[in-house]
Amino acid sequence: MALFDVDVTGDTLPEPSWNIAPTAQVSLLVDAAPRGDDAGGPPIRRLASAKWGLIPSWADDPSVGSRAFNARIETAAEKPTFRDAVVSRRAVIPASGYYEWVPQADGSKLPVYVSLPDDELMLFGALYEWWRNPGAAADDAGRWILSTTILTREAVGPLAEIHERMPVLVDAEIMEDWLDPHTEGDADLLEGISGEAEQHAYRVTVREVPGGQVGEALASAAGD
Repeated sequence: MALFDVDVTGDTLPEPSWNIAPTAQVSLLVDAAPRGDDAGGPPIRRLASAKWGLIPSWADDPSVGSRAFNARIETAAEKPTFRDAVVSRRAVIPASGYYEWVPQADGSKLPVYVSLPDDELMLFGALYEWWRNPGAAADDAGRWILSTTILTREAVGPLAEIHERMPVLVDAEIMEDWLDPHTEGDADLLEGISGEAEQHAYRVTVREVPGGQVGEALASAAGD
């Protein structure tokens, strides 16, 4: 993708979808440190397919990822599940927008669509890990699983009216530093990114989805 100056694009990127749930595949943008003869060179930017739900490299079972689809940015640098990824495996997940289900007085839930103005892409701050299946053969193409989690913070602005948390949106201007695997991530880096994300919360548009239906109806709401 020219938009992100990608060096390597995965062969099996997921199709765009309005309804992506945890454990599904998502598109993930990472800067990986080169190895072998190229070690020490500039990072390699990859756009790859990743499982939404982070599986720590030390996990015995990949099912733990189903509970790690979000990571609180306030504590990610301390949590065993996320702290290794904070150091050097940071990423962004590009999206046109997302929706939340807002509880109503009658007990039902109303979907609302959240996006940035002028069709600007959202860049969700994320972490990623590679997990190796110990039971898979060395020549098994599926023995390595790339997984990811979306960072969240306390919601502010119009987003605070629909949910107590919001995804951390990474500004395109600071994305390079965020992705750089040579920049050692810590709690201070996360705090800085969280503060930068706050400004985006006041730029978003929150729209009700016509008829309460996702899919084509949601696409219509986004295009109004």
